[in-house]
Amino acid sequence: MRAFSYTRADSVGAAVQEAAGNASIGDASPLTKFIGGGTNLIDLMKADVLRPHKLIDLTRLPLKEIVERPDGGLRLGALVTNADTAYDKRVAARYPLLARAILAGASAQLRNVATDGGNLLQRTRCYYFYDTATACNKRQPGSGCDAIEGINRIHAVLGTSEQCIATHPSDMCVALAALAATVNVTGAEGDRQIAFKDFHRLPGETPDLDTNLKADEVITSIDLPAEGFANNFTYLKIRDRASYAFALVSVAAALTLDGDTITDARLALGGVAHKPWRDEQAEQMLVGKPATVDTFKPVAAFVLRDAKGYEHNAFKITLAQRAISKALSQAAGLESV
Repeated sequence: MRAFSYTRADSVGAAVQEAAGNASIGDASPLTKFIGGGTNLIDLMKADVLRPHKLIDLTRLPLKEIVERPDGGLRLGALVTNADTAYDKRVAARYPLLARAILAGASAQLRNVATDGGNLLQRTRCYYFYDTATACNKRQPGSGCDAIEGINRIHAVLGTSEQCIATHPSDMCVALAALAATVNVTGAEGDRQIAFKDFHRLPGETPDLDTNLKADEVITSIDLPAEGFANNFTYLKIRDRASYAFALVSVAAALTLDGDTITDARLALGGVAHKPWRDEQAEQMLVGKPATVDTFKPVAAFVLRDAKGYEHNAFKITLAQRAISKALSQAAGLESV
């Protein structure tokens, strides 16, 4: 690990001021990084993937509460741990899709430390991103992408570019995408809200940029809307082993039913793209239709209409289609979870 300086922020404003004005160095690693739980950042620094000159510790900031919102939703403080979020009685009762997704990720030890804000910012688990001896446009822009012609079994099949085929690793974020959460941030130019669908980026020509956060912006909280789809939902995660493994494909599915008719639907995928993949067109295809397998199968095919497989991961296309159909069946109560 390279040398760095360290400071503790005593307010959000102080953290922003400390970070403001820092540019990026040649390997796309910001000079200054914010640290909460550090469960991903420290690993990346140890592997020499990220080389910040300064860490700003946010753990003393008053961002550790889950509070009620006037509109009936909940606000998750950015420093609330994943474990505290998943086991909060209000989250478990009103947003069980989110609780289930969180508990499907990482390990109990990591969930006890990892923060909600940090979960949104975790980096891809692409082998080539972590291996500094290989070419990776995400780690070193312009160097190439060894994954495209390499071992790409875990990589993306949706929203890829010639620059990058990495996937976003979070389970929590897939549920937040389905729930249409909002991310609240503060920076040198003030406060702003980012719709969750606009928070993460596809790789395009700039795969080194995972999100639309500015360098001096701090995530302060995540807002959950009043509607939590608590009655008909599922989080289906398909992985190589039963625990502590990232998703090959995951599906967050939620329905509102009037009898057997779907009146609202949410559908988001993980493990298949550079960001949590929500398809609002596919959701609209479900509205007004009966909750049956015959309804779900064409929708599943539609979600994967633009998928592109590579040498080792083309199986994900069929796997994702089957997972979508199964998840929707579980959400509708046609299959047991």
